[in-house]
Amino acid sequence: MTRTTSAVARALERIGRLDPALHAFIEVWPDEALAREREAAARRLPLGGLPFAVKGPSGIRSFAARRLIAAGGSPVGATSVPGPGTHWQTWGLGAHGRTVNPWRADRTPGGSSAGSAVAVATGMAELATGSDGAGSVRIPAAWCGVFGLKTTNGLLPSPDRSGLASAGVLARSAAAAEPYLRHVLGGGEPDAAPALPLPPQLPLPAVYSEDLGFAEVDPEVAAVVRAAVDRLVAAGTVRLLGRDAALLDPVRAWTAIRGGSPDDPEAVRVRRTNDERLDALLAGGALLLTPVTPNRPHGHEGPGDLYSTALTWAFNLSGHPAASLPAGFTGDGCPVGLQLAAARGADVRLLAAARAVEDALPAAPVPPAAGRAAAGR
Repeated sequence: MTRTTSAVARALERIGRLDPALHAFIEVWPDEALAREREAAARRLPLGGLPFAVKGPSGIRSFAARRLIAAGGSPVGATSVPGPGTHWQTWGLGAHGRTVNPWRADRTPGGSSAGSAVAVATGMAELATGSDGAGSVRIPAAWCGVFGLKTTNGLLPSPDRSGLASAGVLARSAAAAEPYLRHVLGGGEPDAAPALPLPPQLPLPAVYSEDLGFAEVDPEVAAVVRAAVDRLVAAGTVRLLGRDAALLDPVRAWTAIRGGSPDDPEAVRVRRTNDERLDALLAGGALLLTPVTPNRPHGHEGPGDLYSTALTWAFNLSGHPAASLPAGFTGDGCPVGLQLAAARGADVRLLAAARAVEDALPAAPVPPAAGRAAAGR
């Protein structure tokens, strides 16, 4: 008689196989995870013991983790975040070494939700919590070839006193992220979580911008994203609007606010101007499409003078929800992300749009590291 292995047991097995090389986790909780899975089955909770990971040492105490556990989720461990002294918050430090990109070990997975992205990309967790203060969910999602969502600022408790950071989720796909929105954003008891909407009417109205009016984008990264957008248009998924996305570079405004000076005149000016321009761009339910990052994953020594956040942190300042979806690969095998932004509070509608977009694009392949582990069973 064949014995079925539980979802949590499979996740723990993959962690045991993969994490010694990838360093995505700082802690793993096998006994607790299996016990929660049994409890979820016995109580017939809706998530049924779904194995998920939490970001960083404090992630298990987050609002999102508590909501997922209440709905029957089973946390398998805490994932890596940047180590001490890392000025550029774009990589992670696991329990036994630096976190590596599952596509190219010589490259960073991005951050600061580094381990969360690696865990879901390689099947060590079905989804993972994250937080995003400048792109910390979307950048690692883009560079690891998975789905990542930054929720509307203020919708969920912020881990950052400045209010720039918003809770988020990473998963293999937009479809796989639905349990997060259903049970974390939904109010009341787990069984009363709201149903997600039907698929949106196509084509989706959208504005495409390669650079938001100010960023310097790697031409190959731009070409991969433009090819994905062209495919969406050809498939009838997206209809491009003739609107010009010309924002002001938010670097000084973000830095001032994060530094505790929200009333800095330049920060106020940039924030007000960009809010007005984004509201006009997203009017009528339109999406804004851009690359997630202007660059491909950099080496573990850091990005140098590049701002990997150049195309993401405008939405932390404005508060809009934004997601990253796999768009393709550069010639050197690095994943590239397509960013979707929507009106404030339209998180559920954004997820539905992301599902429609990913249905029209080629399915994201499995990273080489995960494939080797599967072959070795």
